[in-house]
Amino acid sequence: MESKKGISIFQKYLSVWVIICMVIGVLLGRFLPQVPAFLNRFEYARVSVPMAILIWLMIYPMMMKVDFQSVKNVGKNPKGLFVTWVTNWLIKPFSMYSIASLFFFVVFKAFIMPDLATEYLAGAVLLGAAPCTAMVFVWSTLTNGNPAYTVVQVATNDLIILFAFVPIVKFLLGVSSVEVPWDTLILSVVLFVVIPLAAGLLTRMIVTKRRGRAYFENTFTKKFDGVTTVGLLLTLVLIFAFQGNTILENPLHIVLIAVPLVLQAFFVFAIAYLACKLLKLPHDIAAPAGMIGASNFFELAVVVAIALFGTTSPASLATTVGVLTEVPVMLLLVSIANKTKKYF
Repeated sequence: MESKKGISIFQKYLSVWVIICMVIGVLLGRFLPQVPAFLNRFEYARVSVPMAILIWLMIYPMMMKVDFQSVKNVGKNPKGLFVTWVTNWLIKPFSMYSIASLFFFVVFKAFIMPDLATEYLAGAVLLGAAPCTAMVFVWSTLTNGNPAYTVVQVATNDLIILFAFVPIVKFLLGVSSVEVPWDTLILSVVLFVVIPLAAGLLTRMIVTKRRGRAYFENTFTKKFDGVTTVGLLLTLVLIFAFQGNTILENPLHIVLIAVPLVLQAFFVFAIAYLACKLLKLPHDIAAPAGMIGASNFFELAVVVAIALFGTTSPASLATTVGVLTEVPVMLLLVSIANKTKKYF
């Protein structure tokens, strides 16, 4: 079911589904702790196998939608791409680190112990180093963005993730005195970016060659929408089942974690959006540029947090709060972008 503006009912009320999954997961962890305990036994190289399967179900359909053939158009009107690249990779991760540090260690010092603050900061860093991919197409549609240009922005962003995500996360977590093994971090990116990306690209090439581009984009990819939804919801139930005790002991922390994440989203959006305005770029390029920076590839952040710190870690909880805040914040930014269109 689609709304008139192009966003599905599930996407529009994602935060509601997240809250429902949180309640189910917490109750499961509280009253049936043997279920998460059993699932925790299936690990390889600190990566939860059940979680890995669910996250592949989420990411693979998303990667199929990215048209890497569009990268050849990078040279056309590159200013918008420069704004996207600079905002996402030279500003966003470091501003997330700074804002989250300020709130977790200074503003909320009376409410969050230093060891918890360090792991919450780690989760925030993972979100900041993973700019959005799939959901950007939704935000671009809602702001009447240029679809062809948005595809180029997303495709190049996905390629940069392959090379920039690991060193940025390693550096920022190192600054935070968090020990992160290179092998686990690289394995996470290979498993949850490289492999789904390659599988999505290969699927796109094969299906398009056999049935045509129109069939692939209008029919084939739609078949996987339900798979992505189920994968996301089940992943969230498991995360909250593992996090049940932490949430019950620190319910206020959900709100405290959300504050810097929301402020960061508005800050990064403003930078990209105003930069496009100063560069005299059209609104249909400026709005998606702002949306890419403001939103997160939360699926990647969640799975890397789980691989690095475990399913019951505060870092994993922080990345999950990113899922909780994503849609309401982005819909508000969509509204701001649409109301300021007249200035472009």
